[in-house]
Amino acid sequence: MNHSSQAVTLTQPAEPSVFPVPLEDPAHFIRRGTPQFMQVTLALFSAGLATFALLYCIQPILPVLSQQFAVSPAASSISLSIATGFMALGLLFTGPLSDRVGRKSVMVSSLLLAALFTLLSAMMHSWHGILLMRALTGLALSGVAAVGMTYLSEEIHPSVVAFSMGLYISGNSIGGMSGRLISGVITDFSSWRMAVAVIGCGALASALMFWKILPPSRHFHPASLRPRSLLINFRLHLRDSGLPLLFIEGFLLMGAFVTLFNYIGYRLLAAPFSLNQATVGLLSVVYLTGSWSSPKAGAMTNKYGRAPVLLFSVVLMLTGMLVTLFNNIWPILAGMMLFAAGFFAAHTVASGWIGALARRARGQASSLYLFSYYLGSSVAGTAGGMFWHDYGWAGITLFISLLLILALLTGLRLSTRQL
Repeated sequence: MNHSSQAVTLTQPAEPSVFPVPLEDPAHFIRRGTPQFMQVTLALFSAGLATFALLYCIQPILPVLSQQFAVSPAASSISLSIATGFMALGLLFTGPLSDRVGRKSVMVSSLLLAALFTLLSAMMHSWHGILLMRALTGLALSGVAAVGMTYLSEEIHPSVVAFSMGLYISGNSIGGMSGRLISGVITDFSSWRMAVAVIGCGALASALMFWKILPPSRHFHPASLRPRSLLINFRLHLRDSGLPLLFIEGFLLMGAFVTLFNYIGYRLLAAPFSLNQATVGLLSVVYLTGSWSSPKAGAMTNKYGRAPVLLFSVVLMLTGMLVTLFNNIWPILAGMMLFAAGFFAAHTVASGWIGALARRARGQASSLYLFSYYLGSSVAGTAGGMFWHDYGWAGITLFISLLLILALLTGLRLSTRQL
C-alpha cells in the first residue's frame, strides 16, 4: 500500500494524520476550543502522565535497588524491563479488547489496577515480590497505552488529531520526568518505598479524575473478538508495505531511549561526578524537551512530511548520545536534552504514521506498534547492562548508536517507499 510521505490536508480521507476516523459527520467530532476538547486533553494528559510515572519511577533508583537487594545493575534493570515486557504482552490483548468492549472502560480499569499494584510493590520485602508487582503493573498499564491514541483518533476532529496526539505524548514525557524526579528526590530524603507509594497514590488520584471527566465514546463501534478475525487482521498488518517497518522503528527508538536512562544514573553516581540520588532524579527535567518537541513534530509533519521529520529526530538523538561522552556534567545534560527531544519527536511521527496505514482494526494496529515499542524497552534496556558492565559508558554509547543507525536505515527505507 503506497502513500505519499508528504503532508496532505487533514480532511483528505486517504491519509489521516493519526488513525482513520469513522465516516461520520465531522460536526459530531470534538473540535479545538470546546469544553469537551479541554476535558479530553486534560484527561488523556493526566492518564499519560500517570502511566509513565508508574512505569518509570523505578528507573532512577535502580542503583539503590542494586545495593538493597544485592543484585547487579543488569539484574536491577529487570524491575523496569519486566514491567515494559508485560506491558508489551498485554498490548496484544487490551487493544483488541477495547475494540470490543469500549475505550473508556478499558482505560479506567487499567489505570486503577496499575496504581494498586504499584502501592503493593512498595510493601514487598523480597526481590521476586517486587518483580511480580512490577510485572502486574506493566500488564495493567497496557490498557491505557493501547487505547489512548485510538480514543483520540475516534473522538477528535481530524483537523486537530495531530495536535491532540502531540499533547498526549507530551503528557507521557512529563509523566516519565515526574516519576523519575519524585522517586529520586524522595528516595534521597526518605526511602525508595515511600517514593513508590507517593507515586502510586498520585496515580490513583489521576485514575479517579480520568474516570470522572473523560467524555464517553461517541464514535466507537464494537468489533468482533473472534480469534479468526484477530488473526486475519494481524496478517494484514504484517503484510502491509510500511507497518512492519514502523514496528521495527518503535522497537529501536524505545530500546535506545530506555537504555540511556537506565544506566546514566550509575555513571553519575560514581566518580568523577559522585552526584547524590536527588540530583540524579532532578536531571529528569530533560524530559521537558519532549513536552515541547512532541506537538512541534506533529505540526512539522503537516509542513515537511513524516519521513524528513522522523529522520531529523533520529539524527538529533544520535547527536545527543555522542555529546554524553564528555566527562563534564553540562555537556552530558545538554546531550540528554537533545536525545529526549529527538526521541519524543520521533515517537510522535512514527505513532502518527501507523494510523495513515492502518485501514482496519485500529486498536490492534496501535497495539502491535506499541508491543514492538515496549519490547524494545524490555530487551535493549536489559541487554545494555552487559555493555555497561564490560565497557562502561563507551559501551552504552556504542550500543545505542548501533540501534539509532538501524533506526535511520529503517526510516530511509520508509521514505524511499513513499508511504
